[in-house]
Amino acid sequence: MTTPLVGSIEGRIAEELGVRERQVRAAVELLDGGSTVPFIARYRKEATEMLDDAQLRTLEERLRYLRELEERRAAILESVREQDKLTPGLEAQIRGAETKARLEDIYLPFKPKRRTKAQIAREAGLEPLAQGLLGDPSVEPLAAAAAFVDADKGVADPQAALDGARAILTERFSEDADLIGELRERMWVRGRLVAKVREGKEEAGAKFSDYFDFAEPFTALPSHRILAMLRGEKEDVLDLVLEPEEPTEGPSSYEGMVAHRFGITDRGRPGDKWLQDTVRWAWRTRLLVHLGLDLRLRLRTAAEDEAVNVFAANLRDLLLAAPAGTRATLGLDPGFRTGVKVAVVDATGKVVATDVIYPHVPANKWDEAIAKLARLAKEHAVELVSIGNGTASRETDKLAGELIAKHPELNLTKVMVSEAGASVYSASAFASQELPDMDVSLRGAVSIARRLQDPLAELVKIDPKSIGVGQYQHDLSEVKLSRSLDAVVEDCVNGVGVDVNTASAPLLARVSGISSGLAENIVAHRDANGPFKSRAQLKGVARLGPKAYEQCAGFLRIREGDDPLDASSVHPEAYPVVRRMVKTAGQEVASLVGNTGVLRSLKPQDFVDETFGLPTVTDILKELEKPGRDPRPAFKTATFKEGVEKIGDLSSGMILEGVVTNVAAFGAFVDVGVHQDGLVHVSAMSKTFVKDPRDVVKPGDIVKVKVLDIDIPRKRISLTLRLDDEAAPQERQPASGGGERRQRGGRPPQQRQNRGGGSSGGGGGGASRQAPPPSNSAMADALRKAGLVDPKKGRR
Repeated sequence: MTTPLVGSIEGRIAEELGVRERQVRAAVELLDGGSTVPFIARYRKEATEMLDDAQLRTLEERLRYLRELEERRAAILESVREQDKLTPGLEAQIRGAETKARLEDIYLPFKPKRRTKAQIAREAGLEPLAQGLLGDPSVEPLAAAAAFVDADKGVADPQAALDGARAILTERFSEDADLIGELRERMWVRGRLVAKVREGKEEAGAKFSDYFDFAEPFTALPSHRILAMLRGEKEDVLDLVLEPEEPTEGPSSYEGMVAHRFGITDRGRPGDKWLQDTVRWAWRTRLLVHLGLDLRLRLRTAAEDEAVNVFAANLRDLLLAAPAGTRATLGLDPGFRTGVKVAVVDATGKVVATDVIYPHVPANKWDEAIAKLARLAKEHAVELVSIGNGTASRETDKLAGELIAKHPELNLTKVMVSEAGASVYSASAFASQELPDMDVSLRGAVSIARRLQDPLAELVKIDPKSIGVGQYQHDLSEVKLSRSLDAVVEDCVNGVGVDVNTASAPLLARVSGISSGLAENIVAHRDANGPFKSRAQLKGVARLGPKAYEQCAGFLRIREGDDPLDASSVHPEAYPVVRRMVKTAGQEVASLVGNTGVLRSLKPQDFVDETFGLPTVTDILKELEKPGRDPRPAFKTATFKEGVEKIGDLSSGMILEGVVTNVAAFGAFVDVGVHQDGLVHVSAMSKTFVKDPRDVVKPGDIVKVKVLDIDIPRKRISLTLRLDDEAAPQERQPASGGGERRQRGGRPPQQRQNRGGGSSGGGGGGASRQAPPPSNSAMADALRKAGLVDPKKGRR
């Protein structure tokens, strides 16, 4: 492939990342050689000169984009060359294009297209007329056109000739790459998106009511509002218009740019008006339509990128949530009519008992349920009770509370966990393989128990998109979302490390260098030959070759194996370095591991050689101090307020403890134990300005919140993290009514968060032209009453 004039791909990426080109070149070589980002970031620091995983992920994404750009550049050059229209100047333009959009702008006049009015006019011999009128406006258009009348060529009269000339000039104006680029950027900076409700759709599209009469500049639109309006349009509720700028009287400034580009001015000459009319026609029928499509795609792309980033960040936090550890756990999957599904798993996650109890309506076998749970807990030495947060969760939480109160000798701790994706896992092929003789309904209880023990190990069994911590995920590019989420899962799994003797095939498949098939082979080898005693034994697994071993070995842990180093993140290739440390310290490996005093007395530079530099040696010493350390936080639980079990139990001013379930661009959702997540708008997170809600909270965080306002009919709860905020005066509303959101469990998990640009719901945060007010109307009222919002101007 010919190198473009804009420089090498590696050079461009290096400039964007602010690093040396040789660092990028080394990383690209490793990626092309089959190395994964986690492996490069952890074990090839010398090669890349310390590029971290975030830089490497950006590098990988930009490398993909720029290589696609080069492939497209080559295809365009070949196409234009075949048309025999490739001049040195045009080739320089094509090779100098730095983006796909610029490349397509240049290619537009040469792109094979169906027969246009301009082509028909050229075939009729009208090119000289168009060129003549543009070059000499002193000529009277009708008089000049009379000479081109030719019935045999389809030009019946002078007006038909002028129409053909106009088509030729219109195409020329609308295919000028430099002009299109200037117009596009001007419209992006000055334009705005306008939404109106379609006639008769007010009631059916009530969830989009914030956008029934809405306008906001392109550059001010946040991701969730763009996606909300696009969904409203898709559901035939909203009409969207991309306006170049605020409506003004007189000729458009954009028309002026087109006219200036082609030297068209009004000097009172006979052809000036015709040329200006041609400019206006070109702008309104071709250029504005083309730019509208471009900017709509740009808006969607920007919104998708932000939404994917939010989803990825939330997923990372959820996967890296604190594990309860190897403790026998009783999982409860709540339900009313169908009962509460019960599963007990031992410290290793093995299912040792299952049952179904019916403590709630209509059966009301409360005492019998407690007796069964007490027997199971005692029989299997249960320490933790894991309760899914779906339908009947608070009622089941109350049941667990009474179990603990009546049987203090059991020393149980109850924890509410997110059951998002549990139903997806239950019906999955892997669940059928893992729990073949178990009823589908009971598999969910197993998943709920295990995800308390180790969220990462359990959640990797579920398609990341089904975990439900994103916003508008069903409106996003499937490829883009999957690629991002898979990268997050890969980074999390490898960052924590995997016990090769207990890990499931889905967990092993997320380890660097291990495919799904290879993961199955590892499990099969383990089942046939017993636990692995050393990392070296992995080489005996079918199809696990030298490259796969190199990539995966450092991330796989073997506890109580033949070599203490196999339980650490030290890569086998670096074991010789440790042996030299052992020799210097005069100790055995087992006594050196964890011996902080001795390890800190060793000088890293003494062990640097041609293969392992100072970064790797330093990492080895840190790892030996705390071998196999888990980077996840310590396990702790939230306590829901007694007596607060449904939205009607809430009152303004209440201070509650809750768990952050999701973070979006406009705020965070918090589960306070009433089946309905409340919203802490970004404006109620801190006394100082908050740009990104994730700077304040993350999914899984336990927080204290104050109830600002409750809207029971719409099932909206407004919360604040600022506990001294003034709550709205209490205005009790009837518990019946519509409500855009259902109780937990009433929808698939990925569709539950449905507030102003929330995860999957429509509707969303309204906005005025001046400034976007809070997306929750109840919160907006509360902020107005608190003096934080001027109803006429928006948020202060």
